[in-house]
Amino acid sequence: MMLFSTVNMYLRDRYGSLDELCADLGIDRRKLEEKLLQAGFEYSEKYNKFW
Repeated sequence: MMLFSTVNMYLRDRYGSLDELCADLGIDRRKLEEKLLQAGFEYSEKYNKFW
C-alpha cells in the first residue's frame, strides 16, 4: 500500500504521466506496473493514477 500511495501522490503532485515519473526517477515502468498489478492495482493513463 505504501508503494501504491507514494506513486499516486507523485503522479498527482509532480508528474504528468507514468512515463515521466519513471524516466525522472530511473524506474523500470514494466516492473513497477507488474509489482502494483500483483497487489491488484492497474494504471489508468486517462486519470494518471493507479486504481
